Amino acid sequence: MTFRAIFISVVVGAAFIVGAVFFNARRPAHETEQPKAEFVRATGKCATCHRRETSAVVHQFERSRHANSGVTCLDCHQALEGQAQQPHNGFTIAGELTAKNCSQCHTTEYQQFIKSRHGAPAWAAVRGKQDFTVEQIEFAETYHEGAVNRAANQLAQREGQSAIDVGCLGCHDIGKPNSDGSIGTCTHCHARHTTSVALAREPETCGQCHMGPDHSQIEIFHESKHGVLYNAQKREMNLGADPKHLSTADMSVPTCSTCHLSGLEGLKVTHDTSERLSYWLFAPVSKQRPSYHQAQSAMKETCLKCHAQTHVEKIYQEAEGVVEATNAKISEAKALMTELRQEGLLTPDPFDEPIEFIYFDLWHYYGRTAKHGAFMGGADFVQWHGNYELLLKATEMKHIAAELRERHAKP
Repeated sequence: MTFRAIFISVVVGAAFIVGAVFFNARRPAHETEQPKAEFVRATGKCATCHRRETSAVVHQFERSRHANSGVTCLDCHQALEGQAQQPHNGFTIAGELTAKNCSQCHTTEYQQFIKSRHGAPAWAAVRGKQDFTVEQIEFAETYHEGAVNRAANQLAQREGQSAIDVGCLGCHDIGKPNSDGSIGTCTHCHARHTTSVALAREPETCGQCHMGPDHSQIEIFHESKHGVLYNAQKREMNLGADPKHLSTADMSVPTCSTCHLSGLEGLKVTHDTSERLSYWLFAPVSKQRPSYHQAQSAMKETCLKCHAQTHVEKIYQEAEGVVEATNAKISEAKALMTELRQEGLLTPDPFDEPIEFIYFDLWHYYGRTAKHGAFMGGADFVQWHGNYELLLKATEMKHIAAELRERHAKP
C-alpha cells in the first residue's frame, strides 16, 4: 500500500471516529445513561423462583431505578406495622402492598399525595365517607372541604355494584383507605415493578382515568399544540430524567406531569396534583379555589418556561372568560331544575326522570369539557364538545319543562 493510500485510510478512519464521538454526544440521556445489564441483574431466591413463575416482573424490576440503586425485593415487600403477614417460601412478606411501603423512602411524595384529590377524595367521590376513620376525614377536609365527608355517589348506586367495583373504583381506588392506615397506591402512575418516572410522565398514564366525556383531558391534550408537538418529538426526550433536575433540554414539550407536578428547571416538585389548580373545574358552577392566587402563580411559572408573559396572561384571561360564561349557562339550567321541583313536577328521588340525566350531562360532561378545553388548548372541546352540547341540552330541558308545565296545567 502506498503512503498516499495509508494517509487516506488514516484520515477517513479518524473522521469516522470523530463522527461517532460527535453523534454519541448528541444522543439523548435516556439512551446513554442506561445501567449495564450485569449490574442490575436480579439475583437471590426471589429472582430464582420468579424467573420461573412470573418472569416478566423480574425483567421489569431489572430495568427500574430501584434495581440500579440496590433496592431489593424484600425492601418493598416486607410487612410493615398494620399489614397482614404472609409466609412465602421461607420469607414473611406483606399480604398486600400499599402506599405505606413506598412511603418508607418516599415520605415527602406520600405526604404531598394525600393532600391531593388523588388521595381520600378520589375514593369518597364514589363510596362516600363510610370507609375512612374520623382522623382521615378530618385531615382530608382540611384541604378539600366537603370532598370526603359526604354520602356515597347516588348515580353509581343506581348503576349497580358490579359497575362500581369494576368501573368506578378501577380509577378511584387510587385514594382507597388501606387496612394499614395509609391512603391509596402509587402504582397507578408508576407501576409496581418498573417504578418508572418516565411512565408517570406519559400522557397515556394519566389518560387511563382522565378520559371520556366527564373529564376528557387526554383527548384535549392530544388535540392541543402541546400534544401534537409531544407526539412528534417524543423520541428525542429524556422522560426518565431526575425530577429534581428536570430541564427543558430533557423535555422541551410538556406532558400532564410537566404542568401539574414537575419541578422544571428548579421549580418545586410536587405530588399534590391540586397544587397548581386555581378553579374547581369539576364542579357544576366553578368557583375559585381558596389557594387561587398562589396556585395560578405556580402554574404560570411553569408556563413561562416556554411562553412569553403576554401569551400566558392571554390564555388565562380567555379561559376564565369561558369559565364565567359556562357558569352562567349551567346556573340557568340549575335554576330551571329547582323551579320544577318547587312546582311539584319532579319527584324528590335522584335520576328517575329523563330531564335529570339531561341536566347531569349538561354540567358533568359538556360544562366540564368546555372549561377544561379552554385551559388546556382544545378549541374543538370548547365549542363542539362543549358549548354546542350545552346549547342543545339546555334547549331539550326547556322543551321538557314546557311539556311538564302544560300537562300539569290541564284540568
